Amino acid sequence: MSSQSSADLADWSACDLLEAYAGKTVSPVDVARSVIARIESCEPRIHALYAFDPDEALRAAQESEERWLKGAARALDGIPATIKENIATRGTPVPLGTAARPLKPAAEDAPPAARLREDGVVILAKTTMPDYGMLSSGLSSFHPLARNPWDPSKNPGGSSAGAGAAAAAGYGPFHIGTDIGGSIRLPASWCGVFGLKPSFGRIPIDPTYYGRVAGPMTRNVCDAALMMTSLTRPDMRDPMSLPYQDLPWLDLDIDIRGLRIGLMMEAGVGLDLDPEVRAAVERAAQAFADAGAIIGEVKPFVTREMLDGLDDFWRQRAWMDIASLRDEERAKVLPYILKWAEGGKALTGAHVYSGMNQMMVMRHAAVAATHPFDFVLSPVAPNVAYDAELASPIHDPERPFEHIGYTVAFNMSDQPAASVNAGFTKAGLPIGLQIIGRRFDDVGVLRLSKAWEEMCPEARAWPKGLRQDS
Repeated sequence: MSSQSSADLADWSACDLLEAYAGKTVSPVDVARSVIARIESCEPRIHALYAFDPDEALRAAQESEERWLKGAARALDGIPATIKENIATRGTPVPLGTAARPLKPAAEDAPPAARLREDGVVILAKTTMPDYGMLSSGLSSFHPLARNPWDPSKNPGGSSAGAGAAAAAGYGPFHIGTDIGGSIRLPASWCGVFGLKPSFGRIPIDPTYYGRVAGPMTRNVCDAALMMTSLTRPDMRDPMSLPYQDLPWLDLDIDIRGLRIGLMMEAGVGLDLDPEVRAAVERAAQAFADAGAIIGEVKPFVTREMLDGLDDFWRQRAWMDIASLRDEERAKVLPYILKWAEGGKALTGAHVYSGMNQMMVMRHAAVAATHPFDFVLSPVAPNVAYDAELASPIHDPERPFEHIGYTVAFNMSDQPAASVNAGFTKAGLPIGLQIIGRRFDDVGVLRLSKAWEEMCPEARAWPKGLRQDS
């Protein structure tokens, strides 16, 4: 197999790589070397990775090349990928972003990692996350501070912090994050990449929990669709997963004419919407209207009572984890997270139950508000990327969720929702457009996202400021 320039190969899409592998014009080994070189150039500043193992990646790439040469290639053979730290990979500890946990190697791959490995994907590394995954930030007591490739003084978002940064920086085409309140969509928005929070249960995951999903984070919609062909295969370890469906993931055509698309510009609670974010989302809605969609208003439905109830429930759940630690272990938890979790220490059972019930109220409200429409558009967040050193946009553990009003309800309602880039601020920071589908219409969300990707009037070259070759 012949090689091409490493700078080019690191930025190739998975779809293009598979075609080149099949035609024997590009080698998985050359691609792995190129991506490793990109990582070694950028990683000292953005800190997206954990357990990076270039020697193992090259060994896997060599095995992939041999399968391609023998005509025995697997479905995604030789595509480089990263996997979020909280998704277990055999032999690698799972610290969950906190210095408080023992570093015990995982016994086996969790379902998303297992599916990709079965299909020949080259796993480069794990990606960083904040303590217990409970921040929209790259701030961690265990990992170095993750930064945004578009502007290293800014946050990549979280909790799939490293995944968003790795995708934007060109650490291979495939990245997996997890999302329980916005943890795929927020970093996708702030890093300018595509992120899909699939329907709850669409991708088997272990351990599973209310609203928790794994999903692809990529530079384009087609690569995410390609990942879904693998990630959605069944796994008995997830008792909350959906029945497997062989869906047409790679059929991304859609006729926009006549689609009923809702526009939700106000979250109903939390931070005020940044004017530049508002303008970008309104431009997207107008573009869909010009293409023949019927645009209608979605009134805000998330209330203060809902968001505070969710906060109570998650504080208490976090405190249950942290309270069991020894004093010396608890002292290692990120102070912001510890202070937030301690807010659940004195909550009564009735108070926590009421908070959990508000999550169900949110679920019903989300489905009711979006039901009249085929899809709904909204901002992903009211703000763009904020200072890297902050745990949240307002950095206040007493008001931790003021920025997730647009995202969290669709975790509770099980609906698929994606972040796709809608443009940039005057300062050059990415802005995300959220596309929400009806329950279980993951393919529809991918299709409308692909349509927007082609319609979006503003496209920019991927950030190069961190690279030695820039």
